[in-house]
Amino acid sequence: MIRGVRESDVDAVVQLVYDLAEYERAPQECHLTSEQLHTALFGPSPALFGHVAEVDGEVVGMSLWFLSFSTWTGTHGIYLEDLFVRPEHRGSGLGRALFLALAKECADRGLGRFEWSVLDWNQPAIDFYEAMGAARVNDWYRYRLADEPLLKAAARA
Repeated sequence: MIRGVRESDVDAVVQLVYDLAEYERAPQECHLTSEQLHTALFGPSPALFGHVAEVDGEVVGMSLWFLSFSTWTGTHGIYLEDLFVRPEHRGSGLGRALFLALAKECADRGLGRFEWSVLDWNQPAIDFYEAMGAARVNDWYRYRLADEPLLKAAARA
C-alpha cells in the first residue's frame, strides 16, 4: 500500500534514509534526526513531503520530495530527494508504485516537472527510471555548495 507519510512513520523513514545512505556508499554523510524530519514534514511551514510503502503494517519503502520552480515554464515541479525500498521488497512493484504515486501527485497538482538525481554507478536505478519513461538530462551538471565552502562563500557576502 502506498500512502502519504504520517507522523507515526517518522522513525521508520529516518531508518530508511540511513539504509539509503549505506546503499549509496556514504553512511558517514547522513546525519538526519527524527526531530529534523518531523519538523520538515509536519512543522508550521512544511517544505518536505513524502509517501511510504507499507506491507503488513510495516513501512518498507519511502519517497521524500519537495517543490521546485522553473522560471522557464513558470510552473512548480517536484524534486524527488529520495526513493528507497528495502532490498527484500524490491521487485515487488513497490518502487514503481511509489514512483507512479509521485508522478500522479505532480500531474494532479498541475506541476510542470518531476526531476531527481541518480548516482552514475547506480545502474539498477538508472534502468528502473528509464523503464518508467524518464530521460537523462545530459547537458547540465549538478553542483553543491555545503559545509566549509558554503560558510566561506557566505562570509564573502
